[in-house]
Amino acid sequence: MSSIAAQTTPHDASAQPCRFCAAPLSRTFVDLGMSPLCQTHITPAQLQEMERFYPLHAYVCESCLLVQLAEFVAPSDIFSEYAYFSSYSDSWVEHARRYVEAVSERFALGKNSLVMEIASNDGYLLQHFVKKGVPTLGIEPAANVAEAARGRGVRSVVKFFGRQTAREVAAEYGRPNLLLGNNVLAHVPDLNDFVAGMKILLAPDGVITMEFPHLYRLMQENQFDTIYHEHFSYFSFLTVERVFAHHGITLFDVEELPTHGGSLRIYGQHSEYPRAVGPRVVELRNRELQEGFATLERYSAFGEQVKATKRDILRFLIDAKAAGKRIAGYGAPGKGNTLLNYCGIRQDFLDYTVDRNPYKQGKYTPGTHIPILDPSAIARTKPDYLFLLPWNLAEEITQQCAFIREWGGKFVVPIPRIKVL
Repeated sequence: MSSIAAQTTPHDASAQPCRFCAAPLSRTFVDLGMSPLCQTHITPAQLQEMERFYPLHAYVCESCLLVQLAEFVAPSDIFSEYAYFSSYSDSWVEHARRYVEAVSERFALGKNSLVMEIASNDGYLLQHFVKKGVPTLGIEPAANVAEAARGRGVRSVVKFFGRQTAREVAAEYGRPNLLLGNNVLAHVPDLNDFVAGMKILLAPDGVITMEFPHLYRLMQENQFDTIYHEHFSYFSFLTVERVFAHHGITLFDVEELPTHGGSLRIYGQHSEYPRAVGPRVVELRNRELQEGFATLERYSAFGEQVKATKRDILRFLIDAKAAGKRIAGYGAPGKGNTLLNYCGIRQDFLDYTVDRNPYKQGKYTPGTHIPILDPSAIARTKPDYLFLLPWNLAEEITQQCAFIREWGGKFVVPIPRIKVL
Protein backbone atom coordinates (compact mmCIF):
# COMPACT_ATOMS: atom_id res chain seq x y z
CA MET A 1 0.00 0.00 0.00
CA SER A 2 1.30 3.48 -0.84
CA SER A 3 1.09 6.49 1.47
CA ILE A 4 -2.58 7.49 1.77
CA ALA A 5 -3.18 10.88 3.33
CA ALA A 6 -6.96 10.48 3.16
CA GLN A 7 -7.07 7.53 5.57
CA THR A 8 -6.99 9.57 8.76
CA THR A 9 -9.91 8.36 10.88
CA PRO A 10 -10.25 5.34 13.16
CA HIS A 11 -13.27 4.32 11.07
CA ASP A 12 -11.16 4.17 7.90
CA ALA A 13 -8.35 2.37 9.72
CA SER A 14 -10.64 -0.24 11.16
CA ALA A 15 -11.83 -1.10 7.66
CA GLN A 16 -8.57 -3.01 7.30
CA PRO A 17 -8.94 -6.60 8.55
CA CYS A 18 -6.72 -8.32 11.11
CA ARG A 19 -3.40 -9.09 9.49
CA PHE A 20 -3.40 -12.62 10.89
CA CYS A 21 -6.96 -13.94 10.91
CA ALA A 22 -8.67 -11.34 8.64
CA ALA A 23 -11.44 -10.59 11.18
CA PRO A 24 -12.74 -6.99 11.14
CA LEU A 25 -11.05 -4.59 13.58
CA SER A 26 -13.19 -2.35 15.77
CA ARG A 27 -11.88 -2.66 19.36
CA THR A 28 -9.43 0.12 20.35
CA PHE A 29 -6.34 -0.86 22.34
CA VAL A 30 -4.91 2.69 22.59
CA ASP A 31 -5.29 5.82 20.46
CA LEU A 32 -2.13 7.95 20.41
CA GLY A 33 -3.50 10.55 18.01
CA MET A 34 -1.69 11.58 14.84
CA SER A 35 2.04 11.12 14.37
CA PRO A 36 4.63 11.23 11.56
CA LEU A 37 6.80 8.24 10.66
CA CYS A 38 9.30 7.96 13.47
CA GLN A 39 12.48 7.60 11.38
CA THR A 40 11.77 10.41 8.90
CA HIS A 41 14.12 12.91 10.49
CA ILE A 42 13.74 16.42 9.11
CA THR A 43 16.56 18.23 7.33
CA PRO A 44 16.93 22.03 7.78
CA ALA A 45 15.66 22.53 4.24
CA GLN A 46 12.44 20.65 5.10
CA LEU A 47 11.50 22.66 8.18
CA GLN A 48 9.08 24.88 6.27
CA GLU A 49 7.50 22.02 4.35
CA MET A 50 4.35 20.09 5.21
CA GLU A 51 4.81 16.80 7.07
CA ARG A 52 2.57 13.79 6.71
CA PHE A 53 0.94 12.59 9.90
CA TYR A 54 -0.89 9.27 10.20
CA PRO A 55 -3.21 7.83 12.86
CA LEU A 56 -1.33 6.04 15.61
CA HIS A 57 -4.35 4.02 16.69
CA ALA A 58 -3.79 0.46 17.88
CA TYR A 59 -6.57 -2.12 17.77
CA VAL A 60 -6.96 -5.54 19.37
CA CYS A 61 -8.52 -8.22 17.20
CA GLU A 62 -11.62 -9.61 18.90
CA SER A 63 -10.98 -13.00 17.28
CA CYS A 64 -7.26 -13.79 17.69
CA LEU A 65 -6.31 -10.96 20.13
CA LEU A 66 -3.43 -9.70 17.99
CA VAL A 67 -2.74 -6.05 18.87
CA GLN A 68 -1.96 -4.11 15.71
CA LEU A 69 -1.85 -0.87 13.79
CA ALA A 70 -3.50 -0.38 10.45
CA GLU A 71 -1.10 -0.11 7.50
CA PHE A 72 -0.97 3.41 6.10
CA VAL A 73 2.50 3.33 4.59
CA ALA A 74 4.18 0.63 2.52
CA PRO A 75 7.26 -1.01 4.07
CA SER A 76 9.29 0.17 1.06
CA ASP A 77 8.54 3.77 2.10
CA ILE A 78 9.83 3.10 5.61
CA PHE A 79 12.69 0.65 5.33
CA SER A 80 14.34 1.06 1.91
CA GLU A 81 16.63 3.70 3.40
CA TYR A 82 16.66 3.50 7.17
CA ALA A 83 18.15 5.75 9.85
CA TYR A 84 18.56 3.08 12.53
CA PHE A 85 22.00 1.49 12.79
CA SER A 86 22.14 -1.16 15.52
CA SER A 87 25.87 -0.88 16.13
CA TYR A 88 25.57 2.56 17.76
CA SER A 89 24.30 0.84 20.90
CA ASP A 90 27.23 -0.84 22.66
CA SER A 91 24.93 -2.83 24.94
CA TRP A 92 22.92 -4.12 21.96
CA VAL A 93 26.07 -5.31 20.19
CA GLU A 94 27.13 -7.07 23.39
CA HIS A 95 23.66 -8.62 23.66
CA ALA A 96 24.12 -9.96 20.13
CA ARG A 97 27.58 -11.33 20.94
CA ARG A 98 26.26 -13.24 23.95
CA TYR A 99 23.43 -14.65 21.86
CA VAL A 100 25.89 -15.87 19.21
CA GLU A 101 27.99 -17.62 21.83
CA ALA A 102 24.94 -19.27 23.42
CA VAL A 103 23.25 -20.56 20.26
CA SER A 104 26.57 -21.68 18.73
CA GLU A 105 27.13 -23.93 21.71
CA ARG A 106 23.53 -25.07 22.11
CA PHE A 107 23.00 -26.03 18.46
CA ALA A 108 26.62 -26.97 17.60
CA LEU A 109 27.00 -24.31 14.91
CA GLY A 110 30.31 -24.30 13.08
CA LYS A 111 32.06 -24.08 9.74
CA ASN A 112 29.63 -26.55 8.16
CA SER A 113 26.55 -24.66 9.33
CA LEU A 114 24.63 -21.83 7.69
CA VAL A 115 23.16 -18.91 9.64
CA MET A 116 20.81 -16.34 8.13
CA GLU A 117 19.39 -13.21 9.72
CA ILE A 118 16.28 -11.46 8.48
CA ALA A 119 16.58 -7.67 8.83
CA SER A 120 20.29 -8.03 9.54
CA ASN A 121 20.82 -4.25 9.72
CA ASP A 122 24.48 -3.17 9.74
CA GLY A 123 25.94 -6.58 10.64
CA TYR A 124 25.85 -5.91 14.39
CA LEU A 125 25.04 -9.60 15.07
CA LEU A 126 26.27 -11.66 12.11
CA GLN A 127 29.75 -10.16 12.47
CA HIS A 128 30.17 -12.36 15.56
CA PHE A 129 29.37 -15.50 13.55
CA VAL A 130 31.79 -14.34 10.84
CA LYS A 131 34.56 -14.08 13.44
CA LYS A 132 33.83 -17.68 14.49
CA GLY A 133 34.08 -18.87 10.88
CA VAL A 134 30.38 -19.73 10.58
CA PRO A 135 28.95 -19.07 7.07
CA THR A 136 26.31 -16.33 7.19
CA LEU A 137 23.90 -14.37 5.04
CA GLY A 138 22.09 -11.18 5.96
CA ILE A 139 18.72 -10.38 4.37
CA GLU A 140 18.20 -6.64 4.76
CA PRO A 141 15.71 -4.35 2.98
CA ALA A 142 17.62 -1.08 3.55
CA ALA A 143 20.47 -0.71 1.08
CA ASN A 144 22.29 1.91 3.15
CA VAL A 145 22.59 -0.27 6.24
CA ALA A 146 23.30 -3.43 4.23
CA GLU A 147 26.32 -1.64 2.80
CA ALA A 148 27.56 -1.01 6.33
CA ALA A 149 27.19 -4.75 7.04
CA ARG A 150 29.28 -5.64 4.00
CA GLY A 151 31.96 -3.37 5.41
CA ARG A 152 32.06 -5.69 8.43
CA GLY A 153 32.52 -8.72 6.21
CA VAL A 154 28.87 -9.80 6.43
CA ARG A 155 27.53 -11.19 3.15
CA SER A 156 24.21 -9.42 2.57
CA VAL A 157 21.38 -9.28 0.06
CA VAL A 158 18.97 -6.34 -0.17
CA LYS A 159 15.46 -7.80 -0.14
CA PHE A 160 12.20 -7.63 1.78
CA PHE A 161 11.41 -11.03 3.26
CA GLY A 162 8.43 -13.23 2.47
CA ARG A 163 7.56 -16.40 0.56
CA GLN A 164 9.12 -15.25 -2.73
CA THR A 165 12.39 -14.11 -1.15
CA ALA A 166 12.54 -17.36 0.84
CA ARG A 167 12.36 -19.41 -2.36
CA GLU A 168 14.97 -17.25 -4.10
CA VAL A 169 17.42 -17.32 -1.18
CA ALA A 170 16.99 -21.09 -0.64
CA ALA A 171 17.71 -21.72 -4.32
CA GLU A 172 20.82 -19.54 -4.41
CA TYR A 173 22.34 -19.92 -0.93
CA GLY A 174 20.77 -23.04 0.62
CA ARG A 175 18.58 -23.48 3.69
CA PRO A 176 19.90 -22.31 7.08
CA ASN A 177 20.45 -24.34 10.20
CA LEU A 178 19.67 -21.17 12.16
CA LEU A 179 17.28 -18.52 10.89
CA LEU A 180 16.97 -15.52 13.15
CA GLY A 181 15.42 -12.09 13.34
CA ASN A 182 15.73 -9.49 16.09
CA ASN A 183 13.06 -6.82 16.29
CA VAL A 184 11.71 -7.54 12.82
CA LEU A 185 8.55 -9.58 13.46
CA ALA A 186 6.69 -6.50 14.70
CA HIS A 187 7.73 -4.57 11.57
CA VAL A 188 5.94 -6.86 9.12
CA PRO A 189 2.58 -5.79 7.64
CA ASP A 190 2.00 -9.08 5.80
CA LEU A 191 2.51 -11.31 8.81
CA ASN A 192 1.33 -14.53 7.18
CA ASP A 193 3.61 -14.09 4.16
CA PHE A 194 6.57 -13.48 6.48
CA VAL A 195 6.07 -16.49 8.76
CA ALA A 196 5.25 -18.74 5.80
CA GLY A 197 8.53 -17.61 4.24
CA MET A 198 10.45 -18.78 7.30
CA LYS A 199 8.78 -22.18 7.02
CA ILE A 200 9.92 -22.39 3.36
CA LEU A 201 13.50 -21.28 4.01
CA LEU A 202 14.38 -23.21 7.19
CA ALA A 203 16.41 -26.43 6.88
CA PRO A 204 14.49 -29.59 7.91
CA ASP A 205 16.28 -29.82 11.26
CA GLY A 206 16.81 -26.06 11.56
CA VAL A 207 15.93 -23.63 14.34
CA ILE A 208 14.25 -20.24 14.17
CA THR A 209 14.83 -17.59 16.84
CA MET A 210 12.93 -14.32 16.88
CA GLU A 211 13.18 -11.48 19.38
CA PHE A 212 10.46 -8.87 19.76
CA PRO A 213 8.96 -6.67 22.49
CA HIS A 214 6.59 -8.59 24.74
CA LEU A 215 3.06 -7.16 24.89
CA TYR A 216 2.82 -8.40 28.48
CA ARG A 217 5.62 -6.01 29.51
CA LEU A 218 4.40 -3.20 27.26
CA MET A 219 1.08 -3.20 29.12
CA GLN A 220 2.53 -3.86 32.56
CA GLU A 221 4.96 -0.92 32.35
CA ASN A 222 3.03 1.65 30.27
CA GLN A 223 5.46 1.39 27.37
CA PHE A 224 3.12 3.17 24.95
CA ASP A 225 6.05 4.80 23.17
CA THR A 226 7.06 1.44 21.68
CA ILE A 227 3.95 1.80 19.52
CA TYR A 228 4.82 3.51 16.24
CA HIS A 229 4.06 3.08 12.56
CA GLU A 230 7.10 0.91 11.89
CA HIS A 231 5.74 -1.59 14.44
CA PHE A 232 2.65 -3.09 12.85
CA SER A 233 2.00 -5.84 15.44
CA TYR A 234 2.39 -6.34 19.23
CA PHE A 235 2.57 -9.92 20.47
CA SER A 236 1.63 -11.79 23.58
CA PHE A 237 3.14 -15.26 23.74
CA LEU A 238 -0.30 -16.80 23.31
CA THR A 239 -0.86 -14.97 20.04
CA VAL A 240 2.61 -15.47 18.57
CA GLU A 241 2.42 -19.20 19.34
CA ARG A 242 -0.88 -19.36 17.49
CA VAL A 243 0.52 -17.49 14.46
CA PHE A 244 3.54 -19.78 14.10
CA ALA A 245 1.51 -22.95 14.66
CA HIS A 246 -0.83 -21.89 11.85
CA HIS A 247 2.17 -22.02 9.50
CA GLY A 248 3.54 -25.37 10.69
CA ILE A 249 6.13 -24.04 13.14
CA THR A 250 6.16 -25.21 16.75
CA LEU A 251 7.65 -22.98 19.45
CA PHE A 252 9.71 -25.32 21.62
CA ASP A 253 11.43 -22.79 23.91
CA VAL A 254 11.12 -19.17 24.98
CA GLU A 255 13.27 -16.75 26.95
CA GLU A 256 12.16 -13.55 28.63
CA LEU A 257 14.76 -10.83 28.04
CA PRO A 258 15.27 -7.35 29.54
CA THR A 259 15.99 -5.73 26.16
CA HIS A 260 13.72 -2.98 24.82
CA GLY A 261 11.87 -2.82 28.10
CA GLY A 262 11.08 -6.54 28.06
CA SER A 263 11.27 -8.86 25.07
CA LEU A 264 10.70 -12.47 24.16
CA ARG A 265 13.12 -14.71 22.31
CA ILE A 266 11.18 -17.58 20.81
CA TYR A 267 12.68 -20.80 19.44
CA GLY A 268 10.82 -22.46 16.60
CA GLN A 269 11.15 -25.62 14.50
CA HIS A 270 9.21 -27.41 11.81
CA SER A 271 6.20 -28.94 13.58
CA GLU A 272 7.16 -32.37 12.26
CA TYR A 273 10.62 -32.20 13.93
CA PRO A 274 10.73 -34.11 17.24
CA ARG A 275 12.34 -31.66 19.70
CA ALA A 276 10.31 -31.61 22.90
CA VAL A 277 8.48 -28.46 23.96
CA GLY A 278 10.29 -27.12 27.01
CA PRO A 279 8.95 -26.06 30.43
CA ARG A 280 9.45 -22.33 29.79
CA VAL A 281 6.87 -22.48 27.00
CA VAL A 282 4.36 -24.16 29.27
CA GLU A 283 5.01 -21.76 32.16
CA LEU A 284 4.69 -18.57 30.08
CA ARG A 285 1.60 -19.84 28.26
CA ASN A 286 -0.08 -20.66 31.58
CA ARG A 287 0.94 -17.34 33.14
CA GLU A 288 -0.58 -15.34 30.30
CA LEU A 289 -3.74 -17.42 30.50
CA GLN A 290 -3.99 -16.83 34.24
CA GLU A 291 -3.51 -13.08 33.78
CA GLY A 292 -6.28 -12.83 31.23
CA PHE A 293 -4.39 -12.39 27.95
CA ALA A 294 -6.85 -14.75 26.26
CA THR A 295 -9.74 -12.41 27.09
CA LEU A 296 -10.67 -9.02 25.61
CA GLU A 297 -11.19 -7.53 29.06
CA ARG A 298 -7.45 -7.63 29.76
CA TYR A 299 -6.81 -5.12 26.98
CA SER A 300 -9.50 -2.58 27.83
CA ALA A 301 -7.77 -0.46 30.51
CA PHE A 302 -4.49 0.27 28.77
CA GLY A 303 -5.65 3.54 27.17
CA GLU A 304 -6.34 5.10 30.58
CA GLN A 305 -2.92 4.01 31.87
CA VAL A 306 -1.32 5.80 28.94
CA LYS A 307 -3.21 9.04 29.60
CA ALA A 308 -2.04 9.00 33.22
CA THR A 309 1.58 8.46 32.13
CA LYS A 310 1.34 11.42 29.72
CA ARG A 311 0.02 13.68 32.46
CA ASP A 312 2.86 12.71 34.81
CA ILE A 313 5.52 13.41 32.16
CA LEU A 314 4.08 16.81 31.30
CA ARG A 315 3.68 17.72 34.97
CA PHE A 316 7.40 17.12 35.56
CA LEU A 317 8.45 19.09 32.48
CA ILE A 318 6.17 22.04 33.28
CA ASP A 319 7.41 22.23 36.87
CA ALA A 320 11.07 21.96 35.80
CA LYS A 321 10.76 24.74 33.22
CA ALA A 322 8.83 26.93 35.67
CA ALA A 323 11.79 26.53 38.02
CA GLY A 324 14.14 27.77 35.28
CA LYS A 325 15.77 24.40 34.59
CA ARG A 326 17.41 23.56 31.25
CA ILE A 327 16.41 20.20 29.79
CA ALA A 328 18.08 18.36 26.94
CA GLY A 329 17.11 15.04 25.41
CA TYR A 330 19.28 12.03 24.82
CA GLY A 331 18.64 9.96 21.71
CA ALA A 332 16.32 10.18 18.72
CA PRO A 333 14.84 6.66 18.65
CA GLY A 334 11.50 5.62 17.21
CA LYS A 335 10.00 5.30 20.67
CA GLY A 336 11.15 8.80 21.50
CA ASN A 337 9.25 10.29 18.61
CA THR A 338 6.03 8.60 19.70
CA LEU A 339 6.47 10.03 23.18
CA LEU A 340 7.35 13.52 21.94
CA ASN A 341 4.44 13.74 19.51
CA TYR A 342 1.81 12.18 21.79
CA CYS A 343 2.80 14.39 24.71
CA GLY A 344 3.31 17.52 22.58
CA ILE A 345 6.92 18.01 23.71
CA ARG A 346 8.84 20.49 21.54
CA GLN A 347 11.62 23.02 22.15
CA ASP A 348 9.43 24.68 24.76
CA PHE A 349 10.48 21.75 26.95
CA LEU A 350 13.63 20.20 25.38
CA ASP A 351 16.31 22.58 24.11
CA TYR A 352 17.70 19.83 21.86
CA THR A 353 18.40 16.13 21.83
CA VAL A 354 21.61 14.28 20.96
CA ASP A 355 22.33 11.05 19.14
CA ARG A 356 25.50 9.08 18.48
CA ASN A 357 24.34 8.24 14.96
CA PRO A 358 25.85 10.77 12.50
CA TYR A 359 23.00 9.95 10.11
CA LYS A 360 20.61 11.79 12.46
CA GLN A 361 22.86 14.65 13.59
CA GLY A 362 22.08 18.03 12.08
CA LYS A 363 18.45 17.02 11.51
CA TYR A 364 15.29 17.52 13.54
CA THR A 365 12.87 15.12 15.22
CA PRO A 366 9.78 14.29 13.13
CA GLY A 367 6.74 16.37 13.98
CA THR A 368 8.23 18.16 16.99
CA HIS A 369 11.29 19.64 15.21
CA ILE A 370 13.72 19.36 18.12
CA PRO A 371 17.34 19.74 16.88
CA ILE A 372 19.42 16.53 16.94
CA LEU A 373 23.01 17.32 17.87
CA ASP A 374 26.26 15.48 18.47
CA PRO A 375 26.57 14.23 22.10
CA SER A 376 29.40 16.72 22.68
CA ALA A 377 26.66 19.37 23.04
CA ILE A 378 25.88 18.05 26.52
CA ALA A 379 29.25 19.04 28.00
CA ARG A 380 29.15 22.33 26.11
CA THR A 381 25.70 23.46 27.31
CA LYS A 382 25.52 21.76 30.72
CA PRO A 383 21.77 21.05 31.01
CA ASP A 384 20.19 20.51 34.42
CA TYR A 385 18.32 17.43 33.21
CA LEU A 386 19.04 14.86 30.51
CA PHE A 387 15.74 13.36 29.37
CA LEU A 388 16.38 9.78 28.19
CA LEU A 389 14.22 8.97 25.17
CA PRO A 390 15.72 5.46 24.71
CA TRP A 391 14.89 4.70 28.34
CA ASN A 392 15.58 1.01 27.72
CA LEU A 393 19.29 1.95 27.48
CA ALA A 394 19.27 3.98 30.69
CA GLU A 395 22.08 2.01 32.33
CA GLU A 396 24.35 2.40 29.30
CA ILE A 397 23.60 6.11 28.85
CA THR A 398 23.96 7.04 32.51
CA GLN A 399 27.41 5.43 32.52
CA GLN A 400 28.48 7.16 29.30
CA CYS A 401 27.19 10.55 30.49
CA ALA A 402 28.04 10.31 34.21
CA PHE A 403 30.04 13.55 33.76
CA ILE A 404 26.82 15.60 33.97
CA ARG A 405 26.91 15.11 37.72
CA GLU A 406 29.97 17.43 37.78
CA TRP A 407 27.62 20.41 37.41
CA GLY A 408 24.72 18.84 39.29
CA GLY A 409 22.98 17.45 36.22
CA LYS A 410 20.45 14.66 36.63
CA PHE A 411 18.93 11.99 34.39
CA VAL A 412 15.21 11.69 33.75
CA VAL A 413 13.73 8.31 32.78
CA PRO A 414 10.12 8.75 31.55
CA ILE A 415 8.91 5.13 31.35
CA PRO A 416 7.32 3.19 33.04
CA ARG A 417 6.83 6.24 35.24
CA ILE A 418 8.77 9.49 35.45
CA LYS A 419 11.90 9.04 37.56
CA VAL A 420 14.86 11.34 38.28
CA LEU A 421 18.24 9.68 38.78
